[in-house]
Amino acid sequence: METGAITNHIDVAQLVLYAFWLFFAGLIVYLHKEDKREGYPLETTGPNPMKFNGFPDLPAPKTFTLPHGGGSVTVPRDEDPQYELDADPIAPYAGAPLHPRGDGIGKGVGPGAYALRSETPDLTFDGKPRIVPLRVATAHRLDERDPNPIGLPVLGADGQQAATVIDAWVDLAEPHVRYLEIDVAGVHTLLPTNFSRIGRDAVRVQSLLSTQFGGLPALKNPDQVTLAEEDIITAYYGSGTLYATAERSEPLI
Repeated sequence: METGAITNHIDVAQLVLYAFWLFFAGLIVYLHKEDKREGYPLETTGPNPMKFNGFPDLPAPKTFTLPHGGGSVTVPRDEDPQYELDADPIAPYAGAPLHPRGDGIGKGVGPGAYALRSETPDLTFDGKPRIVPLRVATAHRLDERDPNPIGLPVLGADGQQAATVIDAWVDLAEPHVRYLEIDVAGVHTLLPTNFSRIGRDAVRVQSLLSTQFGGLPALKNPDQVTLAEEDIITAYYGSGTLYATAERSEPLI
């Protein structure tokens, strides 16, 4: 027999290969089980709603300690918090697509869906609010080579003014502008920069019409934004990409 052979048909290399296959299969099952800590069990809609976990089953509950005195969270939980959907299934079978009631703006459906995140701000490594306006982050400034959006009008997809930019909110952990603070008829809220196009004369937003900005929620704290507010505000703009006009939700052909 050759070096490494155990029998005429089995050698060490084969055993190592089989051990790797078993390890890799176990790793896949373990990772798939761990990713079920949130969002499971799956729930269907329709006349006979069901819950199921699939294979493998849910992992055993594990408690995670949150940083900076944020308490702890145990997952998976018996019931994950959910918001009331302002939508109806388009057909009477489980898993049928949902269609929002009304115009769909801010209804939490499709591109406007969001997660019920914590009512606390995202924090930096040293425990400070991570996303703050320039009036708070006084060590930061806008690059003079770029257009300064502060004071510019915000135009909706219809070309009409919907708001005015009053400040820019910077991410202290990854220094760049995350949001523009806008004034919508006296209400201060945020505009994600990835939903805007900043020009020399105006900030343009294609996802919403000028008349639809009024539904944006006001900030609870003028100098910080919570994780929940970030998701809800961003989802509001996202909903407009499909529901701002009737034509957007129709097929292209």
